[in-house]
Amino acid sequence: MQASLGTLHKTFMTHKQRHNIVPFKFDIPSPDDMVSIGLKSSRHLRKDIPGKMVMGDDDLVAEKDTSTDPSSSVKLDELGGNSSSVAANTRNETLILDNELQHLSLERKPKNSKAKIKKPVPVSQYKPEPWMLQGEDQEMPRQLNLAIVGHVDSGKSTLCGRLLHALGRISKKQMHKNEKEAKEKGKGSFAYAWAMDESADERARGITMNVGVAYFDTKNYQVVMLDSPGHKDFVPNMISGVTQADAAVLVVDASLGSFESGMGVNGVGQTKEHSQLIRSFGVENLIVAVNKMDSVEYSAERFNYVKSQLGIFLRSCGYKESAITWVPLSAMENENLVTAASDTRLSSWFHGTCLLEAIDSSAAPHRDVSKPLRLPICDVISSHVLGQVAVCGKVVCGAIRSDSKVLVMPSGELATVKIIERDSSRLSSARAGDNIAIGLQGIDPIHVMSGGVLCHPDYPVSVASSLELKILVLDITVPILPGLQFELHAHHAKVSASLVRIVSLLDQKTGKASARKPRMLTARQAAVVEVRLEREVCVEEFGTLKALGRAFLRSQGSTVAVGVVTRVVQVQGERAEQAS
Repeated sequence: MQASLGTLHKTFMTHKQRHNIVPFKFDIPSPDDMVSIGLKSSRHLRKDIPGKMVMGDDDLVAEKDTSTDPSSSVKLDELGGNSSSVAANTRNETLILDNELQHLSLERKPKNSKAKIKKPVPVSQYKPEPWMLQGEDQEMPRQLNLAIVGHVDSGKSTLCGRLLHALGRISKKQMHKNEKEAKEKGKGSFAYAWAMDESADERARGITMNVGVAYFDTKNYQVVMLDSPGHKDFVPNMISGVTQADAAVLVVDASLGSFESGMGVNGVGQTKEHSQLIRSFGVENLIVAVNKMDSVEYSAERFNYVKSQLGIFLRSCGYKESAITWVPLSAMENENLVTAASDTRLSSWFHGTCLLEAIDSSAAPHRDVSKPLRLPICDVISSHVLGQVAVCGKVVCGAIRSDSKVLVMPSGELATVKIIERDSSRLSSARAGDNIAIGLQGIDPIHVMSGGVLCHPDYPVSVASSLELKILVLDITVPILPGLQFELHAHHAKVSASLVRIVSLLDQKTGKASARKPRMLTARQAAVVEVRLEREVCVEEFGTLKALGRAFLRSQGSTVAVGVVTRVVQVQGERAEQAS
C-alpha cells in the first residue's frame, strides 16, 4: 500500500480542525464514517478504474494502469451526505487513498503446490567424486547390518541381550536394574530381553513390537543388530526395519512343539514367513541359531531333526546349502554364544563355530559408491545433538557428507546435511552400507517422512503411482483376483494398493510368459501384474537398483506375494517436467 501515515493524518486532522469537534454534530460523518464510506465506494468504483484485473482459483492480482482517468469522481452526497462542511481537498485525498487500495496486488501461493523437480540427468552421466572412493574415516570398521528374525517366543530378544551383555555393551548397573524390574513384574526370565525391549508396551506384553537396534564389534565388523518382532501382527514393522539387512540370524526354538508351531504344523508359523521375507530382501547368507537346546538336554538327535526339516524349506526359498550356517546354542545358559560350548552334552558332538564367530565369518556385503546417493528414510527423529529434523537409515548406494545438499523425495525439497552420526560417533562422510543418523537444516519437517528417500540433487529417485511387478505367490488358500485390495511394502514405505490386472503367468523355470491375462492366481504361481498405489512411493526398477526395487504384498495380516519392480508406470518427476 502506497499510502503513508502522513496522508492519513492530514486527511482526518483537516476534518477535525474545520469542525473543532466540540460539540460534535451528528448530522455530519465522523472520521470513521469517512473511512467506511470510502471503502464501500471503492467496491462501486472498481469497474470504472483503468487497469487489468486477473482472477484465478488461487490468486488475485490487480495491475495498475499508468494513466489515471480524470473523469473518475464521486459526488459529495456519496461521501458525506449533503453537509457543506467537508472540504474538497479532503474528498480528493480520500479518493487518492481509495484508488491506491484498488491497486494493491495480492498474490497467494496455491495450497497444493508441489516443488518443481527438474528434469533428471541420466544416471549414466554420473561420476563419483574422489572423496567417495577413498574414505576419510578409514579407521572406522566396516558395518554389517544383521537381522535377528524368527517365530514369536523363540528367544530372539533374550539372545540379543545375552550377546550384548557378554560383549560388555550392557553395564552391570543396567543389567541389575533390568533383573530387579523383571522380578517385580513376575518375569524374571525376561531380564536380558529387556535390554532390547525398552518400551512399556513391549515389557507388559512380553513380546517385541518394534525393531530394536544395537551395536557391537567383532574382529572384522561393526555389527548393527536389528532385533525384529516375531509376532504375526507386527510383520509390517519387521519388514520396514529388516529391509536394511546384509545378513540374518534365524532363531529357531528347539523345544518340543515350539519348532513345529514355528513351521506352521499347528497353525501359521512365522519361521517360514520370516525365512521367505529375508530371502526376498536379498539376504543370501543365513545363520540358523537353534536356540533353547538346554530344554531338550542338548540332544544331537533333536538338532539334526530341526536341521533336516527346516533345511528342506530353506532350499526351496532359494538359499544355497553352502550359505547356511547351523549353530546349536542356549541363550539363557550362555552356551555357544561368544565362546565354544562348555557343557559336555553339547561339546561332545558339536565341533563347529559359536554364534559370534559365525557372524564374524559372514561374507562382506557389496558396497556400491559408483551410483548416485540413495538413502531410504527408516525413521524421522529429533534430538539435541542432531536437531529438530533428523532421519536415520542405511545408505544403499552412493555417499554423503556434511554440509552437502540433498534432495528429499517425494516432496522434492532441498535440505543441507549438518551432522552425520554412526553409533553416536560423529562422521564427516558416510558411504554405501553405512547405517547412520543425519541432522538436516533448511527444510520444514512436514516434507520429511518415513519411506521417503534422500537423493543426489541432480539425480532424483523415481516416484511412482502405478507399478508393474513380477511376483511369486506364497502359500495362500484364497486365490488372488483383479481388484484385490492389499498393502504394498517397498523398503520403508507402506501404502494401500489395488491389483489392476494380471498381465501374464510366468514359467518359473524359464521365466517366460506361459499364459496371457489369467483370471486369477493361486499358491506358488509366478506372474506379472499391474498395481495402482493410493499415494506416490519412491521406487526404482529392480534392474536399476535392487534395494529400492523389491515389493511385498500383504492382505488380511499375511504376506500373499513377494516380487520385484519391472516397470514404473507413472513417474512424478516426468509429469512435473511436462507441466512446467
